[in-house]
Amino acid sequence: MSDRPKLAVWKFASCDGCQLSVLDTADLFALAERVEISHFLEVTRAVVQGPYDISLVEGSVTTSHDAERIREIRASSRLLITIGACATAGGIQALRNFGDVKAFREAVYPRPDWISALETSTAIAEHVPVDYELRGCPVTTHQLEEVLSAFLAGRKPAIPAYSACVPCKRAGTVCVTVARGTPCLGPITQAGCGTICPTYHRGCYGCFGPSDSPNAPALSARAQELGVERPELVRLLRSFNAEAPPFREESQRHE
Repeated sequence: MSDRPKLAVWKFASCDGCQLSVLDTADLFALAERVEISHFLEVTRAVVQGPYDISLVEGSVTTSHDAERIREIRASSRLLITIGACATAGGIQALRNFGDVKAFREAVYPRPDWISALETSTAIAEHVPVDYELRGCPVTTHQLEEVLSAFLAGRKPAIPAYSACVPCKRAGTVCVTVARGTPCLGPITQAGCGTICPTYHRGCYGCFGPSDSPNAPALSARAQELGVERPELVRLLRSFNAEAPPFREESQRHE
């Protein structure tokens, strides 16, 4: 019997991108020497029964079965860490929260009565207590390594909560809004992605969700000064993190 901490990785409604980030982690083999990977169906069908020391959860809750399953996982996990926009904010599938799910089912499926789904897609934290949320679509491997290393060492993860504008300025990237008049969610989005979009002269679209103190109304006002119409502003705020409260509330204000 291994005396290493048991690590489990779980999938809910998602694209698997964050699980692939786990597989892409440079120190995955070193990590495998420090923990016992007990449940990770993206990698192996072999399963070690819980309880688990750390559970990583990807994906949102979209069915009643999901809601029950996450409660069972929480009960068997000492630490539960949600990874990615789906798990922390409902994901792109949370766009259903602003529409008519019944109408969607009838338009898409030949037998809508066979489809069983909740009217909403919600973050894991809306159903069970979560010990840490790691954002991104997908999460970045270096942040994932930091979070796992921190919890294994018994310390707080050193993950920034400030705006994406901070690393953008540090890198010397010219502000796309100031220089080009391009709408950008960078001022209200959490740092962590590497500011890829502004580096290539396009606006940030908020894949890392809201920063610690977002001023969404001020950003909206500036976007409208640049000529962004209200419907376009709503679409800008409703992408991977549409259900994150600062984004959701601001988009609803402009409907």
